[in-house]
Amino acid sequence: MNTTLITGIGELTTNVGSPADPIRGRGPDLRSDSADASADRDDVSGSGRAGDPCGTMRDAAVLVEGDRIAWVGSPHDAPDADEVVDAEGRAVIPGFVDSHSHLVFGGDRAAEFEARMAGQRYAAGGIRSTVAATRAATDDELRARLRGFLDEMLGQGTTTVEIKSGYGLSVADEERLVRLAAEVTPEVTFLGAHVVPAEYADDSEGYVDLVCGDMLDACAPYSRWIDVFCETGAFTVAQSRRILDAGIARGLRPRLHASQLGPGDGVRLAVELGAASVDHGTYLTDADVAALAASDTVLTLLPGVEFSTRQPYPDARRLIDAGVTVALACDTNPGSSFTSSMPFCVALAVRDMGMTPAEAVWSATAGGARALRRDDVGIIAPGARADLVLLKAPTRIHLAYRPGVPLVDRVWKDGIAVR
Repeated sequence: MNTTLITGIGELTTNVGSPADPIRGRGPDLRSDSADASADRDDVSGSGRAGDPCGTMRDAAVLVEGDRIAWVGSPHDAPDADEVVDAEGRAVIPGFVDSHSHLVFGGDRAAEFEARMAGQRYAAGGIRSTVAATRAATDDELRARLRGFLDEMLGQGTTTVEIKSGYGLSVADEERLVRLAAEVTPEVTFLGAHVVPAEYADDSEGYVDLVCGDMLDACAPYSRWIDVFCETGAFTVAQSRRILDAGIARGLRPRLHASQLGPGDGVRLAVELGAASVDHGTYLTDADVAALAASDTVLTLLPGVEFSTRQPYPDARRLIDAGVTVALACDTNPGSSFTSSMPFCVALAVRDMGMTPAEAVWSATAGGARALRRDDVGIIAPGARADLVLLKAPTRIHLAYRPGVPLVDRVWKDGIAVR
């Protein structure tokens, strides 16, 4: 089996050993009333103190054997390898884990974006225009576009991605979207309950019947997850519960879109049902935060959405201080977040959501893995998948410090250099 030694790493982000709660992935105590927390907020020493939820090593090396990490330590103790890569003092982080995306779709909504930038309010109804374009596209057209987005993501360091359906909204079209997604990732989410399609505009309960019946039957074989857009203009809490319960009965695991357009009961529904993740969380009540903090449900924040819709950014500082496990994802879609760049989302989270660079990188890697209930990605440790990103920078801080600059130099996915 071929081995590769990456040596001369100036800063290695491991995501191992530093979170205060290793089961739930809580970060360390960063309460603003703590003098020590304030002093350590920018610490990147790898000590595990406040400001460093990732855990880092200085002057490090990583041995890759096949598709797994075999060893991590000092270059002075490194085993022999078939190939040696000198990082020349630059930083290495785990591959990004993007736990929320909508990559299989047709069409474009640039005009809608332009209208929002001119002051028009974002609403869920624009999804229907993408549904029409997606239904009109061929499988080969959708497949080619999907692979183009994946190439974009890989070039920016994303090595694990979840993909949702939701732009077909008929039995045949939802089935082909999850089937195409399953060609490229095991993390496929059936989102037939994205919005009610035009042909069911006057019969939302009839559409819920379809989602829970024939559509679920067709899509479950290709899916790992089931999701619902629980929001004004999409699906009620009662409808969301019914759909998620139907998916759980078919062996799918629940996720949920909630509290994007306004406060509601979706977050607490997600916690009640043991959802792996509830996503968006733009408008959270104190009760929502308390419920999340007491649960294993990850809150996935999607800063690209707030950037694109001009909605207020969620306060990640409030969430982390309360003990909520937070993930970051791109939510790549043509309407509300047409970006595939996790580095961009990291920079937004640091600039506009109150995260430290260390927290943002953890949330975009290990946090995303938690949102997918994965323990083999988002970390750099023996036995984990060899998904690694070498930056053109000495520290992970530069991902936020130099926004918009292409800082990804090399990417390994499953031990293979893909960039």
